Amino acid sequence: MTYTELSRAELEELREKLSKEYRAYCESGLSLDLSRGKPAADQLDLSNALLSISSEIDYQSRGGMDCRNYGDTYGLPEMRGFFSSLTGIPAENIIVGGNSSLSMMYDTLSRAMLFGVADSPRPWCREEKLRFLCPAPGYDRHFGVTETLGFELITVPMTESGPDMDEVERLVASDASIKGIWCVPKYSNPTGITYSDETVRRLASMKCAAPDFRIMWDNAYFVHEIYGEGDFLLDIFEEAKRAGNENRVFYFTSTSKITFPGAGVAMMAASDQNLAQIKPLIAAQTIGPDKLNQLRHLAFLRDADGVRAQMKKQAECIRPKFDLLLETLDLELRSCGIADWSEPNGGYFVSLDLLDGCASRVYQYAKAAGVTLTGAGATFPYGKDPCDKNLRLAPTYPSLADLASAVKVLITVIKLVSVEKLLEA
Repeated sequence: MTYTELSRAELEELREKLSKEYRAYCESGLSLDLSRGKPAADQLDLSNALLSISSEIDYQSRGGMDCRNYGDTYGLPEMRGFFSSLTGIPAENIIVGGNSSLSMMYDTLSRAMLFGVADSPRPWCREEKLRFLCPAPGYDRHFGVTETLGFELITVPMTESGPDMDEVERLVASDASIKGIWCVPKYSNPTGITYSDETVRRLASMKCAAPDFRIMWDNAYFVHEIYGEGDFLLDIFEEAKRAGNENRVFYFTSTSKITFPGAGVAMMAASDQNLAQIKPLIAAQTIGPDKLNQLRHLAFLRDADGVRAQMKKQAECIRPKFDLLLETLDLELRSCGIADWSEPNGGYFVSLDLLDGCASRVYQYAKAAGVTLTGAGATFPYGKDPCDKNLRLAPTYPSLADLASAVKVLITVIKLVSVEKLLEA
C-alpha cells in the first residue's frame, strides 16, 4: 500500500514512529557527506604510481622537447593523440590544457564574450541580451559559469533520452539571443542518462536563429562505466559535420575521475575554423600547460587499453556503493509511492525525485541528523527547483559502511517528510 492510500490515522501513527527514529539519528552524532561526486581514497590510490613516475621519465617528448621548459602551447602532440584514441576526434582538432575541463569551459565562454566565436557578427558582450539553455536537472557548476558571465539561464526539462528536444528546437529557432546549451551527454549529471541517437542528431542539425550558437559538450563521464559495457553515445562531431554545422560543437573532457581530479589533464576539441580563431587567443594567454603532468599520464595510462583497464578498477570500487544505494532505495521506497530515482549504468550520481515540495525539507532534516546532501535546487538554474522535489545523491566518496549509515538516515528522513507533506495536504 502506498503512502497516499493510507488513512489520516495511519499516517499519524507512521509519523510518530518515524519521528522517534529520526530523533535517535539526530542524537547519534553522525557526520556523513553525500554532497559531491568525489572519488574515495581507494579510487585515488589506484593512481598513486603517478607520484613516482617523474623520477622515471626522461622529460623528453617524442619530438625531443624538454618538457620541463616552455613550449607546446596547445599540449604535447602525443597527449593530443592519446585523447584522439579515446574520443575518436582527430588529434589536430584537440587542445590539451591543465587539470580542469571546467576552467577550459569558462575560458571558452569568456573568449566568446570578449571576441565572439567563429560565425559571430560581434563579441557576445556587445549583444543586447544573452541567454543560455540549461537542461535540468543538470550540473550546478555549468549553470554557475554562464550566470557569472551574465547570461540569462533558461531551464529545459531533461527526459530519459536527453534534453526535451521539442522545447530546445522551439527556443533556438526563434531567439537569436540564445547562444548555446550545456550538455553532459553520457551518464548525465545528475540523472545518469545517456543522450539517444535521435537527440544527438537533432542537436547537431537543428535550425538556430543565432548564427554562432554553440553546444558545450561536456563528456566528463565518457569512459566511466559501472555496469557491463556501458551506454553508447553517438559522435556529435560527425553528426554536426554531416548537417553542415561543424562549428557548432565545443567538446570537453578530462582524466579527472580516471586518475587524480586535482592533478589530471583536460582537453577541448573544436572544428578547424573554431580553432583558427581560438588558438591565437590561447597563445596570448599562456606559454603552455603542465607538460610534465602530460608525460606522467602518458607513461601511466599509455593508451586507450590502459584507460579501459584503469576504469575497470575504478568500477570495482564504485559498483558496491551504487548497488547498496539502489538496492536500499528499491527495498525501502519502491512500494511507498513517494519517490523515483535514476538507475545509471555509469557516472557518479543518482537523481532522486520526491513528492513536490519535499526536497528542501529533506535536505534540512538530513543535515540536522548529520548527513550532508547536495543542496536542494542545486541541479536547476539559479538554485531554484520549481517543484522542490529533486536531490542529487553522490555515493562514491564515503566508505561503504558510512554510505550504509547515511542511506539509512536518508530513508527515514524521506519517509518522515513525505508523511508530513501528506498530512498537510
